Amino acid sequence: MLNWDNIETVLLDMDGTLLDLHYDNYFWQEHLPSQYAKQNSIPLDQAKTHLQTLFSKQSGTLNWYCVDFWSDCLQVDIPALKKEIDHLIGLRPQVAPFLKWLSESSRSCYLVTNAHEKSLSLKLNKTGIDQYLDGVFCSHEFGAPKESQEFWLRFQKKLPFEKTNTLLIDDNESVLVSAKTFGIRHLLSIEQPDSHLSPRELGEFPAVTCYSKLAPLD
Repeated sequence: MLNWDNIETVLLDMDGTLLDLHYDNYFWQEHLPSQYAKQNSIPLDQAKTHLQTLFSKQSGTLNWYCVDFWSDCLQVDIPALKKEIDHLIGLRPQVAPFLKWLSESSRSCYLVTNAHEKSLSLKLNKTGIDQYLDGVFCSHEFGAPKESQEFWLRFQKKLPFEKTNTLLIDDNESVLVSAKTFGIRHLLSIEQPDSHLSPRELGEFPAVTCYSKLAPLD
């Protein structure tokens, strides 16, 4: 799938790519609606419908990923609620050996995520994946999500990289499309971001089933 001789820089998404997306899906689809329903004394189904409407309006924007925005909008302490179920935060299979292999290679490896800084801090403290990385970047510091060309333009000014020798692995198809438009040559998706859901049908981009398929891992 990959000729590693052609890759000098590796950009990795976090949620659904390195970490199991089950934590995030459960939080936004179950835990938050349950707490919101209790706080507002409304039925759970009504809470889910109301929240889904609000979420849809912010899809693909920086607000969607911003816990401060949702805390203000819903009058709920999102970081505190996220902490309540942090036992669900976990790595996808073979992530640690893959990151270790990358860190021992001659390639530069960076985490590039849409996750808000508060969510990012919680997950890094829980998993320790940053020990293998050359840097961690959050789209909020660039004022645009990875789905937009503005992000990639600003990101490359911050971290110059050669597009033709760069690999991006991300579970978000819209992000991969944006990266392709920007000129990043090597692009991989994720077949099963959430371990509790069935594998997805392949889209435009080849998908990783397990990181042991990409590199010689122990």
